[in-house]
Amino acid sequence: MSITWDSNEAPDLPPITPLGWLRVVLRGLTLAVLVFGGLVVLLLVRLFERPIWGLHRPVTPHITQFVCRGAFRILGLPLIQTGEPMTQRGAVVANHTSWLDIFALNARKRIYFVSKSEVAGWPGIGWLARATGTVFIERNPARARSQTDLFEARLLAGHKLLFFPEGTSTDGLQVLPFKTTLFQALFAPKLRDAIWVQPVSVIYKAPHGLDMRFYGWWGDMSFGAHLLSTLAPARQGSVEVRYGTPLKVADFTDRKALAAACEAAVRIGHHA
Repeated sequence: MSITWDSNEAPDLPPITPLGWLRVVLRGLTLAVLVFGGLVVLLLVRLFERPIWGLHRPVTPHITQFVCRGAFRILGLPLIQTGEPMTQRGAVVANHTSWLDIFALNARKRIYFVSKSEVAGWPGIGWLARATGTVFIERNPARARSQTDLFEARLLAGHKLLFFPEGTSTDGLQVLPFKTTLFQALFAPKLRDAIWVQPVSVIYKAPHGLDMRFYGWWGDMSFGAHLLSTLAPARQGSVEVRYGTPLKVADFTDRKALAAACEAAVRIGHHA
């Protein structure tokens, strides 16, 4: 079982009003049509895309971006971009606050997430993750070599692989120490001199007058309850994605040095 960050004090969220429930229904149904309708279209396109281009995906990531941008319009949640996504080949690392991160990071850049293997079996979310090209990893030393080979193939094909080095989501008010394990794969001989890593900070601002941790999803919080509270506000807060300066892997001696530099950059962006 994965270790999750937790807090002794849950956010103080107001009850959902009758008008809030109306927004939940309208936004929820529209969002469901967008997400699962987009999934159907993506799978149909992938039937032709896979045999023609194989590992490369010239079409389907645009569908994912369209869906993610549309999700924020439906939620009424402004999405702000600061800085520019890198053009170099490589990986992306970011702090992790909520399931909303997946929409925010996909909306601005064609990326592919790196996730624990258990997610593949989750109803709904697992289907979406597999369809959008998520790389699933196992905590199994016997699989380390094959997973490194998969990283190499995807990165050298130009895929931007994104992972959350904190290893868990938080309340959004802080950045946890970065775990260094996944950084090791970036030092493979074929990758070290060829790829970069871009630190990204994702910052949430709560709706006016509500708990600053409103969008945070952590510990044993229910996804369903968190989704309902996110759909309900008449006026949302905002989410900002700040792209930092890309770091060349070859400029660092080892995974710990690279992880420390990425963590420092994410912290600076998060607290700016």
